[in-house]
Amino acid sequence: MRRSSDDRDDRHGRKAGPRRTTPTPWFVLAYDKLAMAADHTFGWHRLPKPLGLLTLIGLRDNLRRHNLYDTSGYPSSGLPPPGPPDARHRTQRTADGTYNDLTDPRMGMTRSRFGRNVPPEAAFPEPGPGILRPSPRDVSRAVLTRHEFIPATSVNTLVAAWLQFMIRDWVGHGPGTMDNPWRIELTADDPWPSPPMLVPRTLPDPTRPADGDDGLPPTHINENSHWWDASQLYGNDLDTQRRLRTGAEGKLKVPGNGPLFPGEPDKDPANVPGFWLGLAMMHTLFAREHNAICDRLRETCPDWPDEELFQRARLINAALIAKIHTVEWTPAVISHPTTVTAMHANWYGLLGARMHRLLGRVSRSEVLSGIVGGRTDHFGVPYSLTEEFVAVYRMHPLIPDDWSFRSAADDALLQQAEFHELTGHQTYDVLAGHSATDLFYSFGTSHPGLVTLHNYPRHLQEFRRPDGMLMDLGAVDILRSRELGVPRYNEFRRRLGLLPAKDFASLTDDPTWAEELRRLYADDIERVDLSVGLFAEPRPKGFAFSDTAFRIFVLMASRRLNSDRFLTTDYTPQVYTPAGLEWIENNTMTTVLLRHLPDLRWALRSVDNAFAPWSPAAPTA
Repeated sequence: MRRSSDDRDDRHGRKAGPRRTTPTPWFVLAYDKLAMAADHTFGWHRLPKPLGLLTLIGLRDNLRRHNLYDTSGYPSSGLPPPGPPDARHRTQRTADGTYNDLTDPRMGMTRSRFGRNVPPEAAFPEPGPGILRPSPRDVSRAVLTRHEFIPATSVNTLVAAWLQFMIRDWVGHGPGTMDNPWRIELTADDPWPSPPMLVPRTLPDPTRPADGDDGLPPTHINENSHWWDASQLYGNDLDTQRRLRTGAEGKLKVPGNGPLFPGEPDKDPANVPGFWLGLAMMHTLFAREHNAICDRLRETCPDWPDEELFQRARLINAALIAKIHTVEWTPAVISHPTTVTAMHANWYGLLGARMHRLLGRVSRSEVLSGIVGGRTDHFGVPYSLTEEFVAVYRMHPLIPDDWSFRSAADDALLQQAEFHELTGHQTYDVLAGHSATDLFYSFGTSHPGLVTLHNYPRHLQEFRRPDGMLMDLGAVDILRSRELGVPRYNEFRRRLGLLPAKDFASLTDDPTWAEELRRLYADDIERVDLSVGLFAEPRPKGFAFSDTAFRIFVLMASRRLNSDRFLTTDYTPQVYTPAGLEWIENNTMTTVLLRHLPDLRWALRSVDNAFAPWSPAAPTA
């Protein structure tokens, strides 16, 4: 379970998972305690940047030591042992995520368990009727409902499309089951058409033995690979991957304005909840990027067959996506000067990109030379994404309800639409009606929503799934965190080493919100849901979301890099080719956009980061 410098057994007499082989030096512990004290006293974001960076380093050390818990060692059955690795696993990502760690081939693979950032005793769902109190629907109506759109003016709407594109790579609990749905009773004034509100339950873990209570919290399966391997483009199994390929020159099939596999509804992403225009745009863009990488590799390795070109291009494309997220997307949505430097340091180290380009890695230290290209490190706990990671990424307020599509040539209005018109099969109508240049221009020149209270998209509170089921996703977000055993807000903060909110007035700096929350939660600050607390708390300068959520980012953003062999020890010219490493080094979201949509050059001329608001085109007379 948790890393520790000892080797004690857990309360069931079993070894409690992987342990550190050497104790943490005293001076590191002292430094980390000092960082915690500085954060509690001043707040890392109020310190001068050098001190803020030093504080974040200590906070990350503490989180690595105390907030990584393994669930793969819980009782399991029906898991066939994988075979030994072979030569191709050294230079290829597998379709299902196996063999990233050659000593533990199942680590992080498709359909393996979510881990935890809180200990087992804090990860049990609340029993009995308490799990539905206060009603998730009442929470959604009272404090999530958007009365007026609150924009995040420092970024553009591509941040929302990108985030869902990433989530489709990282996490998925599956469609749920209606065998025994959650039943949410409704108040008399609730306009929901058919009470009670029914919500599918999350699918149980099929690998947990069903022969009784083992005294450990429930676990759930990730439908996706846990690795940062662009599985949203390449699939999570070999059959899907083969169907997505052209079979020539290593290339992918590029979606057009309709389904990639016409006549096969089970393969149509429009039939999966969550499919919308922004997701389709990103998928098409990076499928084209994969094919451009294949063209470059054919120049340098003209004798390579289709399979070799595909596998190396996948590695390069996935690493480029990871780089864009690390040094562009994240600094855009948390644009505090300290965090901008910190996220670049994750990739390049504090010595910076210029030194990295001149000299490469000059130190084994991830602080000085970055994580990428360094040594692989799981910090004593097998790698997985976590339920808490999923919970803090519930950022639906980013989505506007009302959209305007404009011409990149002259900013002329082409279409106005509501969000529900951009989802499901209607996505294909919008793709067919506008050029990709105009669509990306429209996203780049508009703002997403701020991740805060009273800014939840109204269309997602009345969201109709492809199967026709009506859902309030605001209520579902609240219920899912409770169902999956993610602690409520104050307990979540305690488990991350943060001080809890003493009362509602200290939770938020808005007195009106404080009173709304006090009434909703019957004057019990300990009942405040995680998402509600995250949305309510004051944000650091430049942040589009909360500081509490940022703590999971501090831990897991670096962990996704640290644990991945293909981004650490095997991030080499032998694996990626020299041309591949050059491609990753020299490209950004801006260059990707301009390679495939060159007419965006004028709109992008004034921004250093493609996720910042673009320049609108001058209207014609």
